[in-house]
Amino acid sequence: MAKTTASISLQQLHYFVEVAAEGSISAAADLLYVSQPTMSAAMKDLETRVGRALLIRSARGVTLTADGTEFLGYARQVVEQVALLEQRYLGRPPARRLLGVSTQHYSFAVDAFVRMVRSFGAAEYEFSLRETRTWDIIEDVRTLRSEIGILYRDDVNRNVINKLLRDAGLAFHPLFFAEPHIFLARKNPLAARGRATLDDLADLPRLTFDQGANNSFYLAEEILSTLSAKQEIRVSDRATIFNLMIGLGGYTISTGIISDDLDPEIVAVPLEVDERIEIGWIGQAALGLTEQAQRYLDEVRAVVSGFGVEVLG
Repeated sequence: MAKTTASISLQQLHYFVEVAAEGSISAAADLLYVSQPTMSAAMKDLETRVGRALLIRSARGVTLTADGTEFLGYARQVVEQVALLEQRYLGRPPARRLLGVSTQHYSFAVDAFVRMVRSFGAAEYEFSLRETRTWDIIEDVRTLRSEIGILYRDDVNRNVINKLLRDAGLAFHPLFFAEPHIFLARKNPLAARGRATLDDLADLPRLTFDQGANNSFYLAEEILSTLSAKQEIRVSDRATIFNLMIGLGGYTISTGIISDDLDPEIVAVPLEVDERIEIGWIGQAALGLTEQAQRYLDEVRAVVSGFGVEVLG
């Protein structure tokens, strides 16, 4: 694809950012109130100008090439800086698409997101929060569908997670270390215990988050996933897992950080094992964070600190 000497327009960058976010040329066209042929032509012209293929087109929509992912990082920065200039000097409202976060199923991540949105103080905004599978978190951040991903590492999955991140051009940044706890219903007899052991859990249903086609224990959200359980139920969302804790007396293993405001019927009990959970955020290794992403991470640190956990960095 030969380069031309013509410059790239700000409009093309704005179009490209929306196409990447929507994963669809037609959806981005609808969002921006332009025709699909106009949007498609703008994307082809952009690729001609930069001399590289940026999008992979299919019947299901579009995905980014490796060059497209790198280009998107720079395009977003330009579009966001222009929006900040217009907001500051022309009195224009903030851009609607402000931050995307993908995370494993953590209460503190949701709590921090709530705090960030409440403090934003604008009449109009557009954020996204995806509680999803480990593999999808990495893909979301790789393709910049989300700017930040929240996930964990431990001695079992560390090498695999690190390799996946390296291959995707991402970096892991530690946030804090947590002692393993079991989450279970407040009415469960174990809830009154000061600590629990693996023997205490032997006859209870173990609840884990399903990882879909990538259901390897290296990508599990829970530590000790290599240990067998007599009863196990896989679920896809936090609401279901909490309902099963209440209805079936099941448990899951997590960080011990849980919001009474968001999850009042669930408690955390320390688990006696020689393990630690390292929680961190992932992002593009070659790109800096936007201001809004940094605000979100500040809220994560504030939430975690409120539980007496030492934050890192």
